[in-house]
Amino acid sequence: MELALPREWAQEAGEARAGAASVAAVLHALSDRRFLISAWPWRAWAFLVSTVPVGIAAGIAVGLLGLPWLVVADRVLNGEQLTLSGLLLVPVGLVLLGTLGPLVAAPLADVERVRLRLVDARPLRYSRGGYTDAATWRALGYVLLLVTAGPVVYGGLLLIVLVDVVWIIAPAVVADGTVSLGIGTAATTREAVPYAVAGLVLLPGVPYLAGLVAGLHGAVARALLGTPETEGLRTELGEVARSRARLVDAFEAERRRIERDLHDGAQQRLVGLTLQLGLARVQLADGSPESAAVADAHEQAKGLMVELRELIHGIHPQVLADLGLPEALRDLADRAPIPVSVRAELTDRPAAHLESTAYFIVAEALTNVAKHSGASSGQVTAERSGDTLVVEVVDEGGGGADPSRGTGLTGLADRVAVVGGRILLSSPDGGPTRLRVELPWSDR
Repeated sequence: MELALPREWAQEAGEARAGAASVAAVLHALSDRRFLISAWPWRAWAFLVSTVPVGIAAGIAVGLLGLPWLVVADRVLNGEQLTLSGLLLVPVGLVLLGTLGPLVAAPLADVERVRLRLVDARPLRYSRGGYTDAATWRALGYVLLLVTAGPVVYGGLLLIVLVDVVWIIAPAVVADGTVSLGIGTAATTREAVPYAVAGLVLLPGVPYLAGLVAGLHGAVARALLGTPETEGLRTELGEVARSRARLVDAFEAERRRIERDLHDGAQQRLVGLTLQLGLARVQLADGSPESAAVADAHEQAKGLMVELRELIHGIHPQVLADLGLPEALRDLADRAPIPVSVRAELTDRPAAHLESTAYFIVAEALTNVAKHSGASSGQVTAERSGDTLVVEVVDEGGGGADPSRGTGLTGLADRVAVVGGRILLSSPDGGPTRLRVELPWSDR
């Protein structure tokens, strides 16, 4: 089994959210029976009408940038033979579009993000990067799409609306002469009435069509002008990972400070107190009440010094800082309640906090082995595999290790997740139990 890590949970949640379509709110409103009496048709029309000046401004800007291409196209249409200077206009236009296009697209994208609230009020996450940012080129792609596909779609919508209006008013204007109705003509009122009836029947569908066009436009705008869910989550997870790394480094630094203060302060003072009690014990006559009291205090001070030394070792073992992970693991094995063999083949040292994480994971794992597995011995291995520090703890106990039973495995998974690693556990009933930890070798 593999213990699920918080990092993996976040990635799975991000993939699930990324699978949801970016649908404008107005498209959801189309299925509501109250759509026609709601504000959505008016919001859709406001979005569509306000697109016209934006599209014109975008068309002028893109037209100026694409002027060299227009010159080439005009010469080709007129049957002129292109010279070398004419051919050079093609890359010139490409350079203009690639260099100045993002500068034109940025303000237009800002306007479109504001207009998008008419059809979709959801917050829109976006970035303002430079030429190397994908968001910049998505915005330019949106502007080009608005200039090219926009007139076609909006022209089709306008044509449908105009035809419907002409059908409805046809009986009133047919007296002035023959009226063209798109799919036919009407020369008399009697001929125009069926078209008027059809126009009135189709009239309620016009707002739905407008809502559909506005919603699809909004969906495209949201997809191109916003940060994709996967990219946004990746950015958030990256920031979480960086902040988590800073917390880990700060925690390690604080732990080292506490260890140093205890070692250089409290422990040294306790050593001095023990020496003074030993000298006082020598100076007092044997068998006197004072000698017995000082002897008892002396023994308690020596016991306290041993406990403090063990506490300091638990906070941050000096052997780990001085000699590295292999020697620290051997020291850990020597102090284990069961015989433990160690094979550590590391030619260099990983990052300090990763080395510390590996040490304390092995310490906790050996404690679990002694308490829960019933094993008479254990093995610890540590090696480098590419850019990964691999540590394994194996015992021949009864197996059946289960994180849900509170054996400390969940805590180990959390500790590994903090440094961006993963933990795998194999523990069938009857054993053996193998705990494998994979940590990134280098610091983030």
